[in-house]
Amino acid sequence: RRLKKAVIIGSGFAGLSAASFMAKAGWDVTVLEKQSTAGGRARQLKESGFTFDMGPSWYWMPDVFERFFNCFGKKVADYYRLDRLDPSYRVYWSKTPGGNEEPMDIPADYGALKKLFESIEPGSAAKLDSFMEEAVYKYEVGINKLVHKPGQSYTEFLDWDLAKGVFKLDVFTSMKKHISKYFKNPKLQQLLEFPVLFLGALPENTPALYSLMNYADMKLGTWYPHGGMYKIVEGMYSVAKELGVKFIFNSDVNEIKIEQGKAKSVTALTTVNPHGPGAEQRSMVNSYDADVVIGAADYHFIETKLLPANCRSYSDEYWDKRVMAPSCLLYYVGLNKKLEGVVHHSLFFDSDFEIHGKEIYTTKQWPVDPLFYVCIPSVMDETVAPEGHENMFFLIPVATGLQGDTEELRETYFEKIMERFEQYTGQNIKESIIYKKTYSVSNFVNDYNSFKGNAYGLANTLMQTANLKPACRSIKIKNLFYTGQLTVPGPGVPPSLISGEVVAKQAIKHFG
Repeated sequence: RRLKKAVIIGSGFAGLSAASFMAKAGWDVTVLEKQSTAGGRARQLKESGFTFDMGPSWYWMPDVFERFFNCFGKKVADYYRLDRLDPSYRVYWSKTPGGNEEPMDIPADYGALKKLFESIEPGSAAKLDSFMEEAVYKYEVGINKLVHKPGQSYTEFLDWDLAKGVFKLDVFTSMKKHISKYFKNPKLQQLLEFPVLFLGALPENTPALYSLMNYADMKLGTWYPHGGMYKIVEGMYSVAKELGVKFIFNSDVNEIKIEQGKAKSVTALTTVNPHGPGAEQRSMVNSYDADVVIGAADYHFIETKLLPANCRSYSDEYWDKRVMAPSCLLYYVGLNKKLEGVVHHSLFFDSDFEIHGKEIYTTKQWPVDPLFYVCIPSVMDETVAPEGHENMFFLIPVATGLQGDTEELRETYFEKIMERFEQYTGQNIKESIIYKKTYSVSNFVNDYNSFKGNAYGLANTLMQTANLKPACRSIKIKNLFYTGQLTVPGPGVPPSLISGEVVAKQAIKHFG
């Protein structure tokens, strides 16, 4: 008998995950990917002897990755080596007239972390214990139950330990309020608020449910896959290939053909480069029949560009009102020397957290004095830079939909953050730069068809949680599904892995 066919658009984490779960269930799966390699935003950039992860760089929630590979009879260790970082990361605080404040290293050891809290605010070690007790409950229910719900109906919430636990989950309190209940010191508050900045909303608009991120950060730890985050992509790609998934790269999808309310096929323009670099490129239009189509590319792009207007689930007005997680300004930098005393992850909280947050979410403007983040994987990984060199990744979170993303503007911001980085580390860096590439809003739009140039997806605000997100199943086309950062469960690498599994289960349930 003919195998049922699934066509998946996009091979980011959610697309790779969905592909493997569909193939495991016995489907014939084809993945169409616009880029020349798998990974979506987690692509790799290899130039001048440097290897950069282009997107995600934090590895949290190792249990989610382990669980994914276990579903296919594999384990993480089959694909990459994980190292726990200690310190987990370093925080640079404000510039002061009499010189800079000492940076703060966040220890991997929880006992040492409690001592650090206590030294900043007496009594806070015990409070951290209570805070973590609540956070572990949220993590266990949130990551093991809530995020696995497809967000298709309110009845899903009836079978949680939820009815009784919903208040314990703190869905109706804000993160800001929740943290200030425990800690009064502004540094400790910022430290606990920082993970939610990347969930895409201000701490005052993010449900306190997300203190589960603090548990992930401070108890489960910050890890690093040796060789870079792309090792996860390679592992997931390898699992999918073993299961028989077919990948067609350099394939720009331009239409989903609809007949009688069902997606019948997907059309893509595939660029073929027959004999390597320099050879003449050819483009071919191919059509792929489908029993189910899963959109793992940008949800808004699929809705507005690949479907006829009468088949869209959401109006332009609906999309325009969505609260987006940030975009970012990224810099991939290679140095011809090693730096002294630097760590893998550093957060620069040396300017006003609140002002920068408002520039991202409220006034939606280019920031005046931005916070930023630096990742230097070559501190512990000799494979990502030539010997005696340093691999650096700088990130400034910015609002989505910004205009005026020019090379000049990017250069201005680079000068600003580089000056601060040099000032804090007491080292001259600019003159040692031998490689630099920038990436921002317009690149996200061009490379990933990203709605408003978002980097992280849809913000996890209270009004955009679970059922209140764009649905993972099309309202108009019964065999069209969506996965990834604009639908359930939300932004981030672990949620994307789970998103692919959730949507595959829905597709199999309805059409398997």
